Amino acid sequence: MSDSQTTLDPLLAVSPLDGRYRRQVEKLSDYASEYGLIRYRVQIEIEWFLHLSEHLGSELLAPLDNPLKQQVRDVYCEFSLEDAKEVKNIEGQTNHDVKAVEYFVKDRLAKLGLTHSLEYVHFGCTSEDINNLSYALMLSQLRSQLLVPALDSLIQVLIELATPLTDVPMLARTHGQAASPTTVGKELAVFVDRLASCLGEIEKVEILGKMNGAVGNFNAHVIALPQFDWPAISAKFVRALGLQVNEITTQIEPHDFMARYCRAIAAVNQVLLDFDRDIWAYISLGYFKQKQVEGEVGSSTMPHKVNPIDFENSEGNIGLANALLEHLASKLPVSRWQRDLSDSTVQRNIGSAVGYSLAAYASAKRGISKLSIDEVRISAELDDAWEVLTEAIQTAMRVAGSDEPYERVKELTRGRQLNHELFLNLLDELNLPQPIDAQLRQLTPTSYIGLATKLASATLERISNERS
Repeated sequence: MSDSQTTLDPLLAVSPLDGRYRRQVEKLSDYASEYGLIRYRVQIEIEWFLHLSEHLGSELLAPLDNPLKQQVRDVYCEFSLEDAKEVKNIEGQTNHDVKAVEYFVKDRLAKLGLTHSLEYVHFGCTSEDINNLSYALMLSQLRSQLLVPALDSLIQVLIELATPLTDVPMLARTHGQAASPTTVGKELAVFVDRLASCLGEIEKVEILGKMNGAVGNFNAHVIALPQFDWPAISAKFVRALGLQVNEITTQIEPHDFMARYCRAIAAVNQVLLDFDRDIWAYISLGYFKQKQVEGEVGSSTMPHKVNPIDFENSEGNIGLANALLEHLASKLPVSRWQRDLSDSTVQRNIGSAVGYSLAAYASAKRGISKLSIDEVRISAELDDAWEVLTEAIQTAMRVAGSDEPYERVKELTRGRQLNHELFLNLLDELNLPQPIDAQLRQLTPTSYIGLATKLASATLERISNERS
């Protein structure tokens, strides 16, 4: 569906996804809009009809030749906004959305000369046979076409930021206090690894479907045509759509996979939320500067400001996305007896949950692209925190066999801020044996980074290769 087919002015949109964030999520309309859902329903009705034509035998439903088969598929392959409006007009009469799709498909097939075969459209189906497969295709394509590419792109941008910073020393902070040094790239690599791991979980979710009638038992199928192996015909159809088969259900596919799918997205979002807040704090400390964009205004009253708005925007959209995703995950697997309709209302918000997620990814990516490191500021903070080397001192003293090394160093340093001179005075007071004393005297906060560079480089290279 092209932009020329839409008439809604973004300024009139109730949802910011269709208004303010339209550019970030415009591709979502092809999949998760009412138009997209109707198109998926038409696709399932058409493909089920074609599937039956290949399995029931010519005495019931003659197979179609390839040119006619393509014409039938064109009903959904060339599905337009005007077609969707026609379906909605039919729904205005039927007051039933799936029945309206059935009538639309029958009308199109009649125009292709298939009048005598029309009652095999929607044969043996309950509406939920069509709906569950439509949403399954929607979720599959949302994942492959939008979510995975967006997250891969975000991870790649983060790798590009982190790679040249793997050996840039930085003061770590645990509990908000100065702690053993690390490197900027290593801390970013932690987020790269977490995001990639969570993305892998999204990709692992098996998307299920069912095509088994009103309460999942093929009741009507075996009464009308008992000679066929309906579970086998159904399973082959579902697999042909690229989905996994749920072989035993009520009227609905129970949506357990949807809960896993939603929680997997929420998990990656939560990691990104943690990243957004950390980067916001590093900007506040002056570790990162933000590149100025010509014409941008940071504050309506304070002209000097360059605010971390992209990370704040990402954080806010993640909150909205995860609130929806959690409700979807907790609600969709619950249905009274063989089926109630409450899931239908909730499923229509899948697009919004994905949309807010995509908006968050776009904002974070934009924010990352504006970052530049301030190594002078970072180095200055390290040089003011020689007390972080007390970990190295007490650990080396353990190896040297000193009595109560932790307690001795704690007594001399806890709560104190050290500089280079005071650090050397501490070593004098401890009177450590050679060569440990000599080794510690060569130590600086900048050099006390352990294997941070090696760990970061290996992680970034591994994930870059895995995601390429």
